Amino acid sequence: MVVAEVPGHTQVISPGLSVDLSTADDLDAVVAEAVDVPLDRPPLDRLARPGMRVTVAFDDPTVPCYAPIWSSAIRIVIDRLQKAGVKQRDIQLVCANSLHRQFTHDEIARTIGDDLVRTHGDRLRCHDAEDPDQMVHLGTTQSGYDVVLGRSVTDSDLTVYINCSTMRGFSGGWKSVCVGLSGYRSIAHHHTPDIMSMSLDRNRMHAILDEMGTMTEDRLGEDRIFKLETVLANPLGVHKMFGGSVWATRKAAIETLRSKQPARRTLVQEPVDIVIYGVPDWSPYAAFSHTNPILDLISTGLGYLGGMIEALGKPGCTVILATPCPLRWNMTHHPAYREVWEEVLSADTDPEHVRHHIEPELARRGDYIELYRFQNAFHPVHASMALYPLKRLRHAGKVIVAGAHDESVPRHLGFDYAPSVTDAIAMAQLEMGPGATIALVENPLAFNRQ
Repeated sequence: MVVAEVPGHTQVISPGLSVDLSTADDLDAVVAEAVDVPLDRPPLDRLARPGMRVTVAFDDPTVPCYAPIWSSAIRIVIDRLQKAGVKQRDIQLVCANSLHRQFTHDEIARTIGDDLVRTHGDRLRCHDAEDPDQMVHLGTTQSGYDVVLGRSVTDSDLTVYINCSTMRGFSGGWKSVCVGLSGYRSIAHHHTPDIMSMSLDRNRMHAILDEMGTMTEDRLGEDRIFKLETVLANPLGVHKMFGGSVWATRKAAIETLRSKQPARRTLVQEPVDIVIYGVPDWSPYAAFSHTNPILDLISTGLGYLGGMIEALGKPGCTVILATPCPLRWNMTHHPAYREVWEEVLSADTDPEHVRHHIEPELARRGDYIELYRFQNAFHPVHASMALYPLKRLRHAGKVIVAGAHDESVPRHLGFDYAPSVTDAIAMAQLEMGPGATIALVENPLAFNRQ
């Protein structure tokens, strides 16, 4: 915990992790309704038929959801499939980890439940985006986007995808299938610094994904994918789950969120000079692991939390991040990250330059790809993509890291260092004047899977 005194005129802003929505009392009932009364598809036990090969795909443990959606939804989905006459041997469970690391069965058991892993362990696996025998190129869309999917989708008669959290406009929709069960050749089209977006409206990333989804249905058929899309009231509680097509479930989820999540730019009357927030010892990419300086300062600090910089701050504002950001590396889970920190960021903090000149080489690094495929490591390009939030520096004039254990860590990125938040505010006021306007975002404790 960081304790700091801030000037009395500081505006305190909620981070918006909880939405003004009720939390369902009976999660199983919510899932059952989505499966049995879908928006635009037959009930799952009527959609499935004897003899079908079915993939039940689900979000990986990087998703910031701490409600037991996985265990409830997978169990109910399998129950409906078996009632329809699908044999257990014809059902495979696939963790849709995309370019994230593959998780062990023990880790997945802590996410979906020991009983499901014991029962389906020989038919449970993680997606491998680098397995040439398992990836299929469906074609190129009208706009030139490659659509690559795993055979878990293309060779199944039915894929049921369980999305566990629709986070603003970022997750869910076709991103679940066309990213979670895809490969770098497809993902590179929309995972760029300027296209990735959490916007609920005019989201360029999801426009590309929708085009990929249209081709997927054209090639495989409209009834081959049944989607379960979840809206959380908060990270611990489910509000609603929608069942049906990818299109209908995403529309329902976004409309629900749009009605309750105001645009972040409306949180202050006028943009401020100084934006302050804490960075928790957490990252979605540190599930069953720990963070590192790239995850602390860039991916979480400027990325997942950094939307507030442009929402609240004036162009050229000062951003104060309160975090110890220790210099530590998990060389099993994040092996490419250390190299990117030491060899790339020491000379280049332009995310577009890194994407064009460093990322293609990382995508071909056989040593790192072997670690991704067989040693539970993140794909090497993930270390490059984690740098994309450096685009916030186009808006922020200065970043001060308050409370870093080692001041050389923030200075490695060209950030300033202050021993405390109070010292950081004083530094910012020296430049902007004692009357500089301030917004403090109240980031609560975040949870990690340990």
